Amino acid sequence: MATATSHPKKAAAFVKNSERASWHDRTLWFVRAKRDAAASTVPEWEDLRERASQIKMHTMTHLDSLLEQFEERAKANGIQVHWAKDAAEHNQIVLDLLQKHGVKKLVKSKSMLTEECHLNPFLERHDIEVVDTDLGEWIVQLREEPPSHIVMPAIHTKREEIGELFHEKIGTKKGATDPQYLTEAARQELRQKFLSADAGLTGVNFAIAETGGIVVCTNEGNADLGTSLPKLHIACMGIEKLIPRANDLGVFLRLLARSATGQPITSYTTHFHGPRNDDCELHVVLVDNGRSELLGTEEFRRSLNCIRCGACMNTCPVYRRSGGHSYNNTVPGPIGSILAPASDTKLHSSLPFACTLCGSCTDVCPVKINIHEQLYTWRSKIALKGLLPVSKRLSMKFAAAILKRPWLYRFAGKMARFWLPKLPRFMVYNVLNKWGQQRELPVAPKKSFREEFREKESKSGSV
Repeated sequence: MATATSHPKKAAAFVKNSERASWHDRTLWFVRAKRDAAASTVPEWEDLRERASQIKMHTMTHLDSLLEQFEERAKANGIQVHWAKDAAEHNQIVLDLLQKHGVKKLVKSKSMLTEECHLNPFLERHDIEVVDTDLGEWIVQLREEPPSHIVMPAIHTKREEIGELFHEKIGTKKGATDPQYLTEAARQELRQKFLSADAGLTGVNFAIAETGGIVVCTNEGNADLGTSLPKLHIACMGIEKLIPRANDLGVFLRLLARSATGQPITSYTTHFHGPRNDDCELHVVLVDNGRSELLGTEEFRRSLNCIRCGACMNTCPVYRRSGGHSYNNTVPGPIGSILAPASDTKLHSSLPFACTLCGSCTDVCPVKINIHEQLYTWRSKIALKGLLPVSKRLSMKFAAAILKRPWLYRFAGKMARFWLPKLPRFMVYNVLNKWGQQRELPVAPKKSFREEFREKESKSGSV
């Protein structure tokens, strides 16, 4: 049902600024084109995708034993492992660790899981300063808004806005828009945060059951700085981030950066297999938060294969034109439109309909998740739950009444072809025609397909 948080309403607010919407669309498509170019340089690209899909499906069907293996090997490496059933437990575990070590200042690298758990505001309520050190994440933190993309969190902002933000927050020159100047200013500001931090927190891109180690991929090196200076490193990961063997890692590393940004590999791929030294501690927090429930659904378990590359967002015609914030979910875009209804179907009932079912998301997914098919399935489930808005239910009933009566379908088509070109514009383009609010209807043909076909058939038969 349409609510204040529905995708259509939030998307409408984004597209009101047509210049921003157009720029957002072009920028993301540029990244998608880079992905295609990078993939084309790897002859075995499709083999890698298939292999990654098989590895992930094997992992999900053996997740319980693989998690136990990871815990055993991690502990043998000197890593302390914690289990959290939901966001509340995760946040409390992190808080307890920070308070135990007297931490007042925490530096974070990118972690979509902590965004999902709303860790930052939780810690700030307990008087702990939290600084996101990924440049994009830091920008949206200063803007007091969530990330709009899982790889490029500030993709919705222009450099002029960032220049004004930095002038207000860190005292850069007013009107400055030069990316190098702004980046250097951010680097100097964040460097002081790294030096004064009491602890570092990272996400996890991959955890390896065989070795008990974790892998963190960044392009800025902020995860390395954040964990190299403080004595306490906390790594938070969803349980689906596991892979079975070290040999499997190469498959995903070749796919991840190429799918995300068109790079051959991320600039920093850091392996953690234990605390830095005897004076340091490394803690890994394994979080469920609804993942086991999703794993138990035959239709949607493959969504847990996601490696958070963002390729489905970069290609999605709806996401590119409506912005990430319109999804009202930590993970936006096509994959988020599967995950969000699984956590709260009523709140996110509009998301599976924010899709053209073009299948481009499935085509680019590095682990071959059947995203558009799962979105189609969600539509059915939402309809069965009675969560469709009245307007959609009535329009579907009206369409069904016509489509199941061939004579009525032919008559309606004939009337539309005759009357639409003759009607005044205000009668066609009004509040009742949602589709036509941003588009021009195609010119109505003079003849139906059946009429055209019969004519061509008769002509060909007479030759």
